[in-house]
Amino acid sequence: MRERSADRAWLTVVAVVALAVAGAAVVPALTDARPANEVPVGEVDAAADPTAESWSAVPSADLALASAPSGVPQASNVSAERARVRAATNGSHVFVRVSWDDPTVDRNAASPRRFADAVAVQFPANASAHPPIAMGGPENRVNVWYWRAGGSTEELLAGGAGSTTPFADRAVDAAAARENGTWHVTFVREAGLDGNRTAFAGDRDVDVAVAVWNGSNGERAGRKAVSEWHYLATGPGPQGPPYETILWTVAGLAILFVTLVTVEGVRRTRGERA
Repeated sequence: MRERSADRAWLTVVAVVALAVAGAAVVPALTDARPANEVPVGEVDAAADPTAESWSAVPSADLALASAPSGVPQASNVSAERARVRAATNGSHVFVRVSWDDPTVDRNAASPRRFADAVAVQFPANASAHPPIAMGGPENRVNVWYWRAGGSTEELLAGGAGSTTPFADRAVDAAAARENGTWHVTFVREAGLDGNRTAFAGDRDVDVAVAVWNGSNGERAGRKAVSEWHYLATGPGPQGPPYETILWTVAGLAILFVTLVTVEGVRRTRGERA
């Protein structure tokens, strides 16, 4: 009788061990959802070409867009509702690709009533700061990477609405492609710059926001579709997969330990021998 009880106890232990190991392996995958405002950063050389195959290996984040708070006429009349953002680094450079749907192609802004499609990516000039979303503030400025259809790329510094100033020595490059009614624009910049430029040092996450203009809808300047602040997950952060694996493994071992102690306590209570 005692031998059967001992067998049942050890079967219980084996079952618990199996569950703990399976839990450590499966639960992290089930809980892999990231924060809603996170833009994951791939560690690959994604290249400046927005259609490069390497971009398919970079995870994306969908950013909801809405009209920017602005006093310009028809500011609420914007067309883009979402932008898909992919970001990557190869250690020396940062790559950001923004994609959004636009049924029309507007490259010509030669006349006063024609406007070009455009996109901008905004970062805090001081990576540790959290400036106002609307072009920053006088004491808390932002960097803006801007591309306009027709070939124009600019790197800007702003400290509030109406204060936008281009850098004399632009450090950002951009390239664009269009596929099936969707714009893809890639920005590339060296990661470790300073002097009023956002530093992507890899020691912290960096806030990011996006703006999109649809030229054929009359969108220009303050009439634009914008996102809220999100963040590029460039920091070490506790949310990374290695940390999750460690935490779940520790949890599994804790469950195993408690179960063993419980089984041994029950056996001793019943007067069974090991």
